Amino acid sequence: MADYCRGSIVGVCYGRNADDLPTPDKVAQLVQLHNIKYLRIYDSNIQVLKAFAKTGVELMVAVPNSDLLAFSQFQSNADSWLKNNILPYYPATKITYITVGLEVTESPDNASALVVPAMQNVLTALKKVGLHKRIKVSSTHSLGVLSRSFPPSAGAFNSSHAFFLKPMLEFLAENQSPFMIDLYPYYAYRDSPKKVPLDYALFESSSEVIDPNTGLLYTNMFDAQIDALYFALMALNFKTIRIMVTETGWPSKGSPREKAATPDNAQTYNTNLIRHVINDTGTPAKPGEELDVYIFSLFNENRKPGIESERNWGLFYPDKTSVYNLDFTGKGAVDMTHSANGTNSNGTTWCIASSKASESDLQNAIDWACGPGNVDCSAIQPSQPCFEPDNLVSHASFAFNSYYQQNGATDVACSFGGNGVKVDKDPSYDKCIYLTNRGINKTAASNMTAIANTSSSTRAEACAWIASFFLMTLISFILNLGNVLDASF
Repeated sequence: MADYCRGSIVGVCYGRNADDLPTPDKVAQLVQLHNIKYLRIYDSNIQVLKAFAKTGVELMVAVPNSDLLAFSQFQSNADSWLKNNILPYYPATKITYITVGLEVTESPDNASALVVPAMQNVLTALKKVGLHKRIKVSSTHSLGVLSRSFPPSAGAFNSSHAFFLKPMLEFLAENQSPFMIDLYPYYAYRDSPKKVPLDYALFESSSEVIDPNTGLLYTNMFDAQIDALYFALMALNFKTIRIMVTETGWPSKGSPREKAATPDNAQTYNTNLIRHVINDTGTPAKPGEELDVYIFSLFNENRKPGIESERNWGLFYPDKTSVYNLDFTGKGAVDMTHSANGTNSNGTTWCIASSKASESDLQNAIDWACGPGNVDCSAIQPSQPCFEPDNLVSHASFAFNSYYQQNGATDVACSFGGNGVKVDKDPSYDKCIYLTNRGINKTAASNMTAIANTSSSTRAEACAWIASFFLMTLISFILNLGNVLDASF
């Protein structure tokens, strides 16, 4: 029930192949600012695990390819790794997945045969400490595991990988772990621009591609690639394994021949992707199916080898400013309220708290704004001009606006995970004066808002009904038990 009620999630990959990135504790602050709840890292770096303790952010950690031999050979190596690298930080740091190996079929040293034994030893180590149901074990793959992906219904795994894929799929099915795939429609377009329309890769297509075998209609490449995997799994009779996209994204800059690598296209792809995922749209073959997705990547990474685009997948620059606007709610972070004559005469806007925001969200936002956000919140303390009315919406509105004005009065500076609202009517009252950005000359810290766990209203209603049902059943059981006990005496 918990998984059902959660809905699809959007996370972000935190790669660190760079020499100019913020320290992990600063990254943790940035992630919390934008309400990013799910993060993938590519190792089990102790400093990162420490930085994310008590943040509520769920981490996917990794056993890199270089450790596969040691982990596959001896159970004691997996036991020691878990004891030294995971257990000291869990559960303060929420670790929910361990990926064993990274796209091994693409690796030049061909470590494929080591993956499943290493996965098994990691699982055994988790079982020894009773965490095998809380932390899932899997491995990530490129789309190269398929020999055919079009039409989607003809999706098939590459037979040369069968020797390790079959036991891996059996492992995943037995342990209810997801099949993890790294998907990049960008590369499909870049390498075959005459065959793959750009709008089809960007979720912007107005036309449809028909699968001749099923009659299913596809309006974007992402869905077609996902369904190719579903059909490949079904062809091997693995019908219960769910798919998780552990990397996808679009570069904002590239070499001269990579004309589609632009901030606009990156923004379009990721915005449409988020909207597609959090609405639990599913795919043509699996409508309504939940699909968890991780966007690559948190930062531009200057030490990544290869052509220019390799170093420009980030949502943020190393100085923590954003590369382009991105709304993780999928709904638009700004709700502009207009006065009778349209906008206020001098164009000034303010940021206030949404009346629809939950108390917990508002309290968390106030705590952040008045702490790491560097807002002077003395005015909302007792006996101060903005303390009354003494409620969270009023206090949050003052804090939100102060942060908004100090950070350039940009749309994103008023997001607060979708809980901020821009207005053009001055919210000041009595002696409580709300700041404006005139005279403030500060650079916006970021242009991105995030909320990574939004479920559909239908699911919310169903979950509420299920919870009520269980509550009533429990009450009925207790009352009946009392009657039985009374009768026995």
